[in-house]
Amino acid sequence: MENKTARLTVLVDPVKKKAFEELCSGQDLTPSQVIRQLMREYMERHGIDYSTKSKIGMVKK
Repeated sequence: MENKTARLTVLVDPVKKKAFEELCSGQDLTPSQVIRQLMREYMERHGIDYSTKSKIGMVKK
C-alpha cells in the first residue's frame, strides 16, 4: 500500500458516476479502490514500473 496519497480530480457524467458508485457498492468496494486497481492494471499493461508496486507474486510475461 502506498505511504502517501495525492488527489486526482476527474470530471465524469453524473449518470455514469452514480452507476459506477452503485456497482462498486454492490461489490463492497469503494470507487477509489477500483480506480487505483484500474490504474495499476493500465500501467502494468503498458510496461510502466512504479516504486510502490509489490514484488510478491509478480511474474514477467
